[in-house]
Amino acid sequence: EFTRRHNNANALCLGGRVVGAGLACQIVDAFLNAEFEGGRHQQRIDKMMALENH
Repeated sequence: EFTRRHNNANALCLGGRVVGAGLACQIVDAFLNAEFEGGRHQQRIDKMMALENH
């Protein structure tokens, strides 16, 4: 959830041998339902995008 809220992530990786099916569903739901908060977090995203564009 926080990687979506703070980093505007668009990918989620889960280990099949470490995360049970029930917990995996909860994590996916939290990830998909979270929205990027922007604000102070947007500054970090802008820095990463600037590095990517060089």
